Amino acid sequence: MSLLARFRRKKEDPEIARRALLLRQGRIGEATVLGTDVDGDGNTMLSYSYTVNGVDYQAFQRLDVEQLLREHYYLPDARVALRYDPHRPANSFVV
Repeated sequence: MSLLARFRRKKEDPEIARRALLLRQGRIGEATVLGTDVDGDGNTMLSYSYTVNGVDYQAFQRLDVEQLLREHYYLPDARVALRYDPHRPANSFVV
């Protein structure tokens, strides 16, 4: 390992940073699960919709390990907790 490599900051995963920001500053809402599907890489993808200030949004997210353990919570038409950015409501994730 080079000398400079020891002092470089490790880059943070942008998805982890985005979720941490929403957990700290995001608003809580409710979303409706549209369904789940497995993508080409084997990741379970969740599609959901929600409404903020009269505007409907639809989003997708990869389920993490903890969420996969609770996969039965994400059946179609289920209501789930959501965190979203009040300044950019399209920025959201299901908790």
